[in-house]
Amino acid sequence: MTVVVVESPAKAKTINKYLGSDYTVLASFGHVRDLPAKDGSVRPDEDFAMSWEVDAKAKKRLDDIARALKSSPKLILATDPDREGEAISWHVLEVLKKKGLLKDKRVERVAFNAVTKSAVSEAIRNPREIDDDLVEAYLARRALDYLVGFTLSPVLWRKLPGARSAGRVQSVALRLVCAREIEIERFKRQEYWSIEAAMRTKAGEPFDARLAEIDGRRLDRLEIGDGTTANRIVAALRNGRFTIRSVESKPARRNPQPPFITSTLQQEASRKLGFSSKHTMQLAQRLYEGVDIGGETVGLITYMRTDGVQMAEEAITAARSVIGKTYGQAYVPQSPRRYTTKARNAQEAHEAIRPTDLARTPQQVERALEPDMARLYELIWKRTIASQMESAEIERTTVDISTTGSDGREHVLRATGSVVRFDGFLRLYQEGRDDEDESEDGRRLPPMREGEPAELVKLSPVQHFTEPPPRYTEASLIRKMEELGIGRPSTYTAILTTLRDRGYVRLDKKRLLPEDKGRLVTAFLEGFFRRYVEYDFTANLEEQLDRISNGDIDWKAVLRDFWTDFIGAVESIQELRVSDVLEELNEILGPHIFPPTEDGGDPRQCPNCGNGRLSLKTGKFGAFIGCSNYPECRYTRQLGDGEQEKSPAASPEGLPLGVDPETGLNVTLFEGRFGPYVQLGSAEGEEKPKRASIPKGTAIEDVDLEMALRLLSLPREIGLHPETKQPITANFGRFGPFVKHGNTYANLEGPEDVFTIGLNRAVALLAEKEARGGRRPGPQVLKELGEHPQGGGSVQVLSGRYGPYVKYGKVNATLPKALDPEAVTMEQAVELIAQKAGDGAGGKARAKSGNGKAKVAKANGKAEPKSAAGSAKRQKPAGRAAGTRSSTAKVSPSKKAEAS
Repeated sequence: MTVVVVESPAKAKTINKYLGSDYTVLASFGHVRDLPAKDGSVRPDEDFAMSWEVDAKAKKRLDDIARALKSSPKLILATDPDREGEAISWHVLEVLKKKGLLKDKRVERVAFNAVTKSAVSEAIRNPREIDDDLVEAYLARRALDYLVGFTLSPVLWRKLPGARSAGRVQSVALRLVCAREIEIERFKRQEYWSIEAAMRTKAGEPFDARLAEIDGRRLDRLEIGDGTTANRIVAALRNGRFTIRSVESKPARRNPQPPFITSTLQQEASRKLGFSSKHTMQLAQRLYEGVDIGGETVGLITYMRTDGVQMAEEAITAARSVIGKTYGQAYVPQSPRRYTTKARNAQEAHEAIRPTDLARTPQQVERALEPDMARLYELIWKRTIASQMESAEIERTTVDISTTGSDGREHVLRATGSVVRFDGFLRLYQEGRDDEDESEDGRRLPPMREGEPAELVKLSPVQHFTEPPPRYTEASLIRKMEELGIGRPSTYTAILTTLRDRGYVRLDKKRLLPEDKGRLVTAFLEGFFRRYVEYDFTANLEEQLDRISNGDIDWKAVLRDFWTDFIGAVESIQELRVSDVLEELNEILGPHIFPPTEDGGDPRQCPNCGNGRLSLKTGKFGAFIGCSNYPECRYTRQLGDGEQEKSPAASPEGLPLGVDPETGLNVTLFEGRFGPYVQLGSAEGEEKPKRASIPKGTAIEDVDLEMALRLLSLPREIGLHPETKQPITANFGRFGPFVKHGNTYANLEGPEDVFTIGLNRAVALLAEKEARGGRRPGPQVLKELGEHPQGGGSVQVLSGRYGPYVKYGKVNATLPKALDPEAVTMEQAVELIAQKAGDGAGGKARAKSGNGKAKVAKANGKAEPKSAAGSAKRQKPAGRAAGTRSSTAKVSPSKKAEAS
C-alpha cells in the first residue's frame, strides 16, 4: 500500500478514487510546521539556523501519516505545484526523517496542475525529487519575514505605543494606500469648461461634437478655465455656418486578453462579480480540488496560484474546437494564440487558470455548484475561450466640423465614434473596467462627406472640475502591486487580509481607506526605515527570492546582505527618544493631524490654553493629540476626531437594500445596540420580522442585498449525516460560525465557511468534537513569556472563550483589542496583571484586602511587586470614560517579538 500525502481532505478523497485501493491518500491540512512565535527561531549569528515547531493540530495528521507509512514501501508527496506546496512536502519529509520512518522507503515527489484522473495518473508515472531550490526560496522568504517582524515590531511598540506590528511586504502595501490618501488630501480641484454641440447632418441625422481647436491650435483640457471665457466662445459660434472639413476612418483590431493568472482573476472577479480577493480564492480552491458532478468528484479548474499565462497544447486545441462548434469558424483564428508571461521572473508560472475540460460549459455544471462558484467558473470559462477567439475589427471615425466665429477666428468641433465591423471575441467576453480605466467611445456616427454643411441644434458651455485619483480597491491595489513587482500570486490575499485584521485599513464602499493607526506606522517607517518600504527595494528583494528558486544565487548570501544593513538601521534609532520620534511624525503627518484653521492661524496652537503647542502624544491605547503645557493644560483630542458622516443604517428607518424576490418584502440594514443586522419586512402586530446579525469582521459597507438574503436564509442545511440520517446545519451563533448535528456543535474557522462547507468536512468536525466528549477546547497557550520579574510563577498569553488574555497565578487580565496577543511583551503583561489585581472584581478585591496586588503576591509567596506604571501620572485623552486610565509611563517591550 503506497502512502500519498496531499494538503486538503477534499483533494485526498478525490485522488484516492483516481488511484484505487493500492494507495492510501492522507491530508496534511496545509503546513505542518512553522517558526515558533518567540525570539530565537531564526538565529543570524548561527548562519541563520532555524527552529521549527509542529503545529498542535498537525501532530495528529502527522501521526496518521507515520502510522500508515510503517506498512508501506513508498511515500509519494503530492502537495501543490508551487513554492508553498514544495515547502509542505519538505516539512513532512523532515518530520518523518526525525521519526526514523524513511529507512528502506522510496520517497517520490509528484506535482499536477489539475485534479483530474489523467493529470494525477501522468504525475504518478513521472515522479521527481524535492526541488531544493524551491525549498530554499521558501526558507529565505520565511526567514526574512520573521526577522523583519521580530526586529522591527518591538521598535514600533517602544517608539509608537498602540502600533501592532510591521511586516516586510504588508508595510509596503500599506504605504501605497497611505500615499494615495495623501494625494487625495493635497489635491486641489481645478475648474474647467468644455463647449458641447448637438448637431445634425444635411439628411437630418443627429450627432454630438466638442470644440477641439481655435485658429489651428489644439485646446488643452483645462484651457477654458472659467465660465466667462466659455460663454464668450459660445456667443461667437452661435450664428456660425458649419461645414464638414474632414472625415477620417481608420480600421483597428482589438485582441483578446490572455487567460487568467491569480492577480487578474482577483481583479476581474472584484470588478464583475463584486467578490473580495479572499472570497475569490476560496471559491477557486474548491473548484480546483473538485466537486461532485453526476456521482463523480471532478476538479473543474487548473491550479489557481500562478503567474503564467500559457496553456497546454491540448487545452488550446479544445478551446478552438469549442469556438468553431459554438460560434462558427469565422471566430477561430488561423493560428492558435500563444501568450507569454510579462513578469521578469514568473516564479510560479505553471499554466494559466483555465477549466480542466473546456467542453464542460457553465450551463452543464451550474446545478452542481453553489451560485458564487458557478459565477466564478463561468468567468474563468469565458475568459479562457475568448483568449483563443478571433480579434474584433473596429472602425474608428473622426469628423472635424469648422466654422468662422463672429470674432474672426476659425473654430473646429470634433465628433468621434466607432463601429464594430466584426465582434470576434467581444461576442463572448469583454474586459471589466474600474474607475482608473478610460472608457472607450462607442458612439456610432451617421454617414458624412467632406464639404457638406452641418446644422447646429444646440451649443452649451459645460462646467467641469478635475477629480482626485480614486482610492484603491482590492483589485486596483493588487494590480499596482503586480506592476511594481511587490508580492507574489500566493501572497496578495494574505497581505490585504493582514492589513484589515490589524486595523491599519478599512473598506468603505469597496475602497481602501487608511486608518490613523496605519498612517502613523507608515509615517514612522518612512521617517526612520525608508529604504525598507521603498517599492524598488522590495521588488528587487522579491526578484532575488525568485533567483534563489531558479538556483542562481545562494539563499543565505541574500539573508546576510539584507541582515547586515537592516540590523544596523534598527540599532541606529534605538537611542532616539520617543519625543524625537513624535516630532518627526508631527512634520510628516502635519497636514493630516494639524489641518489649517479657518482664521489662518497656527494649526498647532492649543485652542484651550492659547500658548501651548499641540503634538502627538502616546498612551497605553495608542496615539492622540495633546498640549505641550501638560499637566497645567489637559487639552487632548483623538487623531480621528472630526465630523464624520453618519451611516444611514444607524437611522430609525435603516438603509434599504432591496426586495426579497421570493416574499416581496423589503430587506433593510440596521445598526442596532448589539451591532449591525439585516431585517426582512417590518413588524406587524406582535409578530417580529426575521432578522440576521452581520458576522463579526464584515464591513457594513460590504453588506448588499445578495449578502443579506444569504444571511436571512440561515440556518443552511448541509446534508444528512451518513450514520444518523439527521440533518447537519450551519449558522452563526454567539461565539461565531458553527455546524450542528443534534445537540453537537462544532466551530468553523471563518464566516464564509457557513455558506461553503461541504458534508464531508462537517462530519469530520463534528466527529472531532464528539471525540473530545463534546467539551469546548480549553484555553490554548499562545505565548510563553517566562517567569514573572517578581517570581511566583510564569506569565502566559492564552486564548479564551471571550478573547485573548494574560495569566499569572490566579490573575487573568484581558488584552486590549489594539494589542496583538502574539506580540505581548513581559513588561506589558506585568502592567496589565498589576492593574487587574489592583482593580479586583469591580473593586471588591480592594475592599476586602486593601491592596489587590499584595493579595496576589502573597498567594505566590512573594513580596508585593511595585508597579512603576501604576504610580506614573496619566494624561487622559478627551472623551475617555471616568475611571479608565491611559498610561504615559514608558513600557519597554522585549527586544524581539513576532510580526503577525
